[in-house]
Amino acid sequence: MWSKEVIWMIVEGIGDTLYMTLVSTLCGYILGLPMGITLAVTDKNGIKPNAVVYKILDVIANVIRSIPFLILLILLIPFTIFLVGKSYGSTGTIVPLTVAAAPFIARMVESSLNEVDKGVIEAAQSMGAGTFTIIWRVMLVEARTSILVGATIAIGTVLGYSAMAGIVGGGGLGDIAIRYGYYRWQADIMLATVILLVVLVQIFQTIGMRLSNKLDKRKL
Repeated sequence: MWSKEVIWMIVEGIGDTLYMTLVSTLCGYILGLPMGITLAVTDKNGIKPNAVVYKILDVIANVIRSIPFLILLILLIPFTIFLVGKSYGSTGTIVPLTVAAAPFIARMVESSLNEVDKGVIEAAQSMGAGTFTIIWRVMLVEARTSILVGATIAIGTVLGYSAMAGIVGGGGLGDIAIRYGYYRWQADIMLATVILLVVLVQIFQTIGMRLSNKLDKRKL
């Protein structure tokens, strides 16, 4: 049962899962970070209120987040094929993972920035700081601990999504769990993949929390 081929398959599954999770999270932040900043800035209590921009981004984030990931995965198959040439495998799964992660990340970034002390922002404005300076030098710096905690949560969420993608041949540990644990009723392989997924989440969470604690100036 536990031949070299099976062990190597699981090792490759770990690599594919890490590849999907990390690349998708990175791409999710490339899209979600500016979206979250814009939401925080254009909110009615933000430094540059804009009801139209906020409402458009708010609707986009809410609509995408309300679609279950498996359904979103299927809906995006034509778009995924257009971008990467296929809708299956690790690379094909990155597209729907990114689309699912971006609005989730945007909401967490928005929440983190909204927690920044308004007095600090007002002080920067009184010294003549521009919008970009306030965002880059004040808001993001003050919210860095919360943003890092959010990144830790995002990685765990994306990792869970990547496992669900195994139902449609998404690759990684989730694909192994479906093919061997479900279709072939090999409970030992199913258990191994579940344990590995839990371990990966714990590793990411531990690293993220330690980094956030180091960056938290309140604990210095």
